[in-house]
Amino acid sequence: MASYDPAWLDRMYNNRALVPDHPAYFERWAAESAATRAAQPCHVDLRYGDGVGETLDVFPAPVPDAPVLVFIHGGYWRALDKSEHSFIARPFNDRGVCVVVPNYALCPGTPGQPVGIDDIALQMVQALAWTWRHVAAHCGDPSRITVSGHSAGGHLAAMLLGCDWQAVAPDLPPQLVRNALSISGIHDLRPLQHAPFIADTLGLDDAQARRLSPALWPAPARGRLWAVAGGDESEEFQRQNALIRDAWGPRTVPVCELMPGRNHFSVLDALAEPAHRLHQLAAQLLEA
Repeated sequence: MASYDPAWLDRMYNNRALVPDHPAYFERWAAESAATRAAQPCHVDLRYGDGVGETLDVFPAPVPDAPVLVFIHGGYWRALDKSEHSFIARPFNDRGVCVVVPNYALCPGTPGQPVGIDDIALQMVQALAWTWRHVAAHCGDPSRITVSGHSAGGHLAAMLLGCDWQAVAPDLPPQLVRNALSISGIHDLRPLQHAPFIADTLGLDDAQARRLSPALWPAPARGRLWAVAGGDESEEFQRQNALIRDAWGPRTVPVCELMPGRNHFSVLDALAEPAHRLHQLAAQLLEA
């Protein structure tokens, strides 16, 4: 991008403005998620750390040694909650998958305890380490962990694929995350420094924006990332989707697609629809 025009960036990145009926998605997700928790076995608000937001929900697999899907919610690192995304679990449990849905602290935090994207990324590292150590008790196979995320969660999923796990703790395997699925992920954070609707909340400086952008990293040595976005999303979200393949190459990102007729919110619905290609892609990735 040759220049960052603030008004244009708001048009490209402010998904709530782009999809005026977004509250209906949030209401339905919350209702379906409450119904999911009421209808099937789950363990909610398990602590993976002692900090703000450091809890997760586990939806055990129906059989032992099942593949594990860790789903990270979106909300521009500043909104939404794991409790609104339990609906993702049901169709994957039906496939015999163990599902883990972590929470994280939200930007900007409080004056006494500020929260930045770097803090959230480290929380997700803790959540994945907890999953590797404990998921077998919930019928999950710790050697078969796939991380998926939507929007901000897609960004975090890409970061986790590139994590140096043995630098985190010596007991962790080098390929703790086997594969990742980024749905409408933001892989280069630099434009958000200049988008008025979000810039102050995130508080990114130049060094942070570069350090926290997976598209500016070398391709991970292990694992694969599949990247998808909605065909009705903004030009910038479609560019961000293609950008991670351009950066990491087709060997690391062999799947890079747009889902026809889906906007930034309805594309997440597709993940939970067993007949939809996005759900089927996720199922394939879990077995890869």
